[in-house]
Amino acid sequence: MNAEKQDFSVGSVRRQIIAQAVPLTVAQVVQLLYNVVDRIYIGHLEGVGDMALTGLGVTFPVIVLIAAFTNLLGSGGAALFAIARGRGDEEEAQSILGNAFALLALASLVLFAICYPLRRPILLLFGASQVSVEYASQYLQIYLFGTAFSMLATGLNGYINAQGFPKTGMLTTILGAAVNIILDPLFIFGFQMGVRGAALATVLSQGLSALWVLRFLTGKKAILPIRLAKVRLSLRRTREIVAIGTPGFVMQGTNSLVQIVCNNQLQAFGGDLYVGIMTVLCSVREVLSLPVMGITDGAGPVLGFNYGAGKNQRVKEGIRFAASLGTGYTLLAWIVVMLIPTQLMRVFSSDSQIVLSGAEMLNIYFFGFFFMAFQFSGQTVFRALGRVKQAIFFSLFRKVMIVVPLTLLLPALGLGVRGVFLAEPISNAIGGLACFLTMWHTIYRKL
Repeated sequence: MNAEKQDFSVGSVRRQIIAQAVPLTVAQVVQLLYNVVDRIYIGHLEGVGDMALTGLGVTFPVIVLIAAFTNLLGSGGAALFAIARGRGDEEEAQSILGNAFALLALASLVLFAICYPLRRPILLLFGASQVSVEYASQYLQIYLFGTAFSMLATGLNGYINAQGFPKTGMLTTILGAAVNIILDPLFIFGFQMGVRGAALATVLSQGLSALWVLRFLTGKKAILPIRLAKVRLSLRRTREIVAIGTPGFVMQGTNSLVQIVCNNQLQAFGGDLYVGIMTVLCSVREVLSLPVMGITDGAGPVLGFNYGAGKNQRVKEGIRFAASLGTGYTLLAWIVVMLIPTQLMRVFSSDSQIVLSGAEMLNIYFFGFFFMAFQFSGQTVFRALGRVKQAIFFSLFRKVMIVVPLTLLLPALGLGVRGVFLAEPISNAIGGLACFLTMWHTIYRKL
């Protein structure tokens, strides 16, 4: 690819964002299939599907926590990488890439060493019952062996996108997810491995994705490849990577905290049935959130590059376009959820009680879903332009200061399990608007 295609400071900002967003969205959809396909197959296991699905839901906080550390070290470095490229400082950009690779590899080893031996007490703490913990433990027992694969594949893929190769980044996840889709029914049903089969299929698929990423980033096609001489830890760069990546880490880390609180409250007020329903709702939310995440993630490198190059008007245009497109999509997604809640539940479970009760909770949980676009848009701008404090604050504000207190308070006020599901739309409205309006007044109007 020629240099002009890698230069985000020339050409149409809208086309550049779309060119980044479409492959990223496809890649993220495919990436999500790793977990969603597992849930669909497991939810339909004869006789044990409902309890196995509940057990899988209890593993979410652990999986999200691993993803949070991946975000911390991967996206944090990728934002710095894009800004350095925008300044024309390729030497520094390559050093950032090498530093991030070393951090991801080290973090994956530490997380495995902590989570594997303590998985059962961790799962009980995170809301598992004495029955569902057996299925949750079976899944994590194998899944954790793929920690390094998951972190390297996801964390380093952003550096492929930031170099202007979004289609190659898309292929990273398409390759792994395609293998996962093929292996899931083979291991789960063919070899009768059940939950363990789903975990094994995921680990093997993530390993293949990691190999693909490393092959590209160490090969001749990469503009700035990983060089062994650059794979070293620098205290200064590590601090900068962690500082920029902290908002994303906090956002995903607090997702883990919210899930833990939700699981425990649902277990107390409704039992395993509603933990299983929340598992399905989280799956639906993840699927429907992907396009808006793709739009904002696609805008990130473009905004960061132009900000580094001093092209403020292009930054403003990118902010307007990404915010408008994201809001329009989430409004449409909300309408779809209201029209077919029962059909969405049936995709994940054939249990009539889960389907009927879940359809009601689905409409509560997704009320005003379009407010989520404001949160994503504001967070992306803060992160892409290096405004760390604001990004961290609004990550904490929506989850820790709104969702967690409401999840604890509303059920106790007589709303029961409905109060747990109602906390999400309230937080989307208050947190999303606060984040976006602050960004608009403190950054956009001053560019």
